Amino acid sequence: MSPRSARLARLSRSVTFSACHRLHSKSLSDEENLKLFGKCNNPNGHGHNYKGDKDADLPTSLLLSPQIDPVSGMVMNLTDLKEYMQEAIMEPLDHKNLDKDVPYFSEVVSTTENIAVFIWDSLLKLLPAGILHKVEVHETEQNVVVYKGEAAAAV
Repeated sequence: MSPRSARLARLSRSVTFSACHRLHSKSLSDEENLKLFGKCNNPNGHGHNYKGDKDADLPTSLLLSPQIDPVSGMVMNLTDLKEYMQEAIMEPLDHKNLDKDVPYFSEVVSTTENIAVFIWDSLLKLLPAGILHKVEVHETEQNVVVYKGEAAAAV
């Protein structure tokens, strides 16, 4: 294969953010919410430093999977990617009360799964089409959500 042949590569970048939230569904009674979400349903909320496990040290990260540009030799300019992640993740989420400060979560329970979907949808608006491969959100060292943009199959 010549050096100019089309090659694919995966580029990853991570950020860490802090936020508070309360797991609470408007569709459930207070008793049902407490039973379902336990201490995470505390009316005063609770917080997380969304960062990764001790081995991988992967906080909130995304993986891009496009072709390496034969002229620049890059999947994407990392300065541009950093700016996109600042706009899509850090500005709306860092040091925020997700349920009160982020309009998306006024109608959606602020679970880590839904945070991953929010980040995915926000990045899709900024990144070139077809480039985003996955979003990974580490809520704790033990709890990780990976979202690849898939929709659930119709039941």
